[in-house]
Amino acid sequence: MKRLLLLFIITAGAVPVALAQDTTQPVMKVTDLQQVIVSASRSAQKRSDAPIAISTITAKTLQDAKPNRLDQVLNKVSGVFMVSLANEQHQMSIRQPMTTKSLFLYLEDGMPIRTTGLYNHNALLEMNMAAAKQIEVIRGPASSLYGAEAIGGAVNIITLAPPPVRSGMISIQGNNNGYRRADLQAGSTFGKWGLVVSGYYANRHNGPIDYSDFHKTAVTLRTDYKASERTTWSNSISFIDYYSDMTGSLDSAAFANKDYTTPYSFTYRKARALRVRSWLTQQWNDRSQTQLSLMFRDNTLKQNPSYYISNNRTNPLLANGQENNSSFNSYLAVAQHQQQFKWLNSKLIGGISADISPSTYNARYIRINRDAKGHYTSFAQTDSTLSDYATNISNLASYLHYEVEPLAGLKVVAALRYDFYHFDFNNHLSPSASTGAPSTQTDFNRVTPKVGLTYNYKGVGVYANYSQGYVPPQVSELFNSVQVPYLQPQTFFNYEAGGWFSLLQHKLYADWSLYLMNGTNEIISVRQDDGTFQNQNAGKTRHRGIEYGITWRPDQQWMFRVSGTNARHTFTEYKEKGNDFSNNEMSTAPRFIANAEFMYHPAFIKGFRIGLEWQHLGKYWMDNANTREYSGFDIVHLRTGYALGRLELWVNALNLLNKYYATIASKSAYGYSYNLGDPREWNVGVACRLGKINY
Repeated sequence: MKRLLLLFIITAGAVPVALAQDTTQPVMKVTDLQQVIVSASRSAQKRSDAPIAISTITAKTLQDAKPNRLDQVLNKVSGVFMVSLANEQHQMSIRQPMTTKSLFLYLEDGMPIRTTGLYNHNALLEMNMAAAKQIEVIRGPASSLYGAEAIGGAVNIITLAPPPVRSGMISIQGNNNGYRRADLQAGSTFGKWGLVVSGYYANRHNGPIDYSDFHKTAVTLRTDYKASERTTWSNSISFIDYYSDMTGSLDSAAFANKDYTTPYSFTYRKARALRVRSWLTQQWNDRSQTQLSLMFRDNTLKQNPSYYISNNRTNPLLANGQENNSSFNSYLAVAQHQQQFKWLNSKLIGGISADISPSTYNARYIRINRDAKGHYTSFAQTDSTLSDYATNISNLASYLHYEVEPLAGLKVVAALRYDFYHFDFNNHLSPSASTGAPSTQTDFNRVTPKVGLTYNYKGVGVYANYSQGYVPPQVSELFNSVQVPYLQPQTFFNYEAGGWFSLLQHKLYADWSLYLMNGTNEIISVRQDDGTFQNQNAGKTRHRGIEYGITWRPDQQWMFRVSGTNARHTFTEYKEKGNDFSNNEMSTAPRFIANAEFMYHPAFIKGFRIGLEWQHLGKYWMDNANTREYSGFDIVHLRTGYALGRLELWVNALNLLNKYYATIASKSAYGYSYNLGDPREWNVGVACRLGKINY
């Protein structure tokens, strides 16, 4: 808190605060086909021109929801379920089972926040939520534009630009489960220069589960320099400092008995992320634009992970574990040019990129003491090194994206990308099945195409596309704890069709997507008998489903929305430990996910809002053998807020009915695992907007 207040004093000075959208004048128009998006083609375009399943979480949605975690808004999107693992830690499900695998790409203003080969399923905790202006979610492969990991989908967080006048916001909030948070935003424009700073400090103490504290500081500073009407130079720097106790999951007995004690008392996750970006945009004329982006990343992730603890086979009072440190620096350059042509209203976007990322990984063995109850009470560091290696990762890529309109209302899009990945692995230890593979150099390359079309007629549109997704194995999957690298790249072939309509003078809007995605060599985690995990290529998988959403705003006061997905994720060819699981459903893959919400802004109480949201997660198999199901859950959230002048007060009752549930549940030979969902939370906050308020 002291760090956040000091930052506010330095940056805001006497200039108070209020970048948040005014809630006394709610914008109630349905998102229609004229909405501008940027993620589908790496440039601004109408939603109706993009043959892709893409959804936008608007600034208004962020303002009304007041999320303290990203899953609280991402789960409103059809086809998306972000699994909360507490304290902003997470897994993801977009056209995939709920998983930790490297099948999702996380972007900030169109730039990946991590380098290919060093995926972290918790990567969104390295984002600054206070800097988010809106969020765009692509469902399905986007490798033709963004490269690897954009398989199940991509999440692009678009940050705030400097406001035209001095303005900002400061807020504080907290809840009954030990969560506290303070946010700030402050910015202005001074002649040709614009500046905005956004940040928050959050912590949690004495949560529902023992040993589950965390704290996080996130700060983003952005400047824009308008050199001329056609030239803009922008710079941003983001810093994230994160710590969390690593509680681990509950076993079946603890979950059934509502026993919130944990056997862990020293496990942790520490993350630091620094991203510095500079980009120059030159608008040559109305039809020609060039952008050059440079980015530096500095990431460190230190852990004493609970999931690496395994009991000693001969002494019940001992266990084995490790402390590890995964770090990397990245130097990324992207150059892109966009050219529009009069011929058939066509457009060509071309780009090249280079990402050079030296990384290191070190893991040291720790000896853990257990008591008679099975609790891990303490540990002793040793001089035994389990892993010690460095990997220089190089990714060189080029891409082309072409759009043409042969007939009125019909747009055809084609994209092609070539990626070359070079992994230079240097093992500082003697190679073995435990210390890792021998020092080696490994190359991967791939051409990934995409072709699609859209057709629009008087508010009704349809689209279809074919795309491929491709991701090489991660460094840890390929080289760590294996004697010989054995994993193959994952490749996905996606076929989809969809549509939308906007009727009743834009009061009713609906969209839908139907997809079939076949995967080859999909990498999955197989839990071993000692509780550890090993990565394996799964042979072949099939993912198919339908995603849909309907929004109805009959007037300025009411909004009703429902989104859902029905899907099946199956193995078409897969054997595990001699068992043939072909045609089985994949574990942790719900068949049905739904989210519904209504919002009411009564005209007779200006500035007041109330909303009710329902989240449903359907049943799913807890194991690949399909022997045990988890029933899923239904939870309800109630959100209210009142804005009067410069002040705003809100009360969010999350999990209003106090449903007892697990955000994810799994089964293995080691036993059952349940990640506890948060009990009812009364989240209360107040914000003050000062300076010039933009109504």
